[in-house]
Amino acid sequence: MVIPPIIEVGGILLSSDILTERFCCDLSKCKGICCVEGDAGAPVTLDEIGEIENLLDDVWPDLSAQAQAVIDQQGVAYTDREGDLVTSIVGGKDCVFTYYGNIEDWETHEPITGCCLCALEKACRSGNRDSQSSILNSQFVKPISCALYPIREKCFSDGTVALNYHRWAVCADAVRKGQELDLPVYKFLKNPLIRRFGEAWYQELCDVAEELKKQSLL
Repeated sequence: MVIPPIIEVGGILLSSDILTERFCCDLSKCKGICCVEGDAGAPVTLDEIGEIENLLDDVWPDLSAQAQAVIDQQGVAYTDREGDLVTSIVGGKDCVFTYYGNIEDWETHEPITGCCLCALEKACRSGNRDSQSSILNSQFVKPISCALYPIREKCFSDGTVALNYHRWAVCADAVRKGQELDLPVYKFLKNPLIRRFGEAWYQELCDVAEELKKQSLL
């Protein structure tokens, strides 16, 4: 008996490798390359575009001159060739909201230098927000598509929502670290999944995983 490829949890379809695969971002190795590589920006919703626009004054000083020029010309987002709204990018690569800086490794507490970081997340976590911003009363930190990675969300025309585990060569170190820590994708992404679908849904997901373990399928 094997685990089915697709599992339904609270009306949401998800690929079973979200439960079986291991993952943990390792910024000391990748330096945030997922914000640079690729041929399009991060998927965003209309509501998120509004939140981002409310943050522009706060994040503007952290953005490169090239990013500022792109935003001045086409705004914070555009429609890609597949018809999806995505954040604007610089030179066909970097998200306009990236900046480069240093952070502390959460395990070793050693500095990680030259990381590609998110100006939106910096502004939200530092509390550097305009008093009129709707972000003050929201859970917004950065686009949910960024927070959920390596899970990709797909919404179908009939309202069905599906979650898939996305494999990307630039995340090889994250897979390796996840395996070392024995950290399943769904546990690594606990907080983003709760932000997107709620605590009750996430608990149901954990219950499903536990039941599969009892059946020796996980």
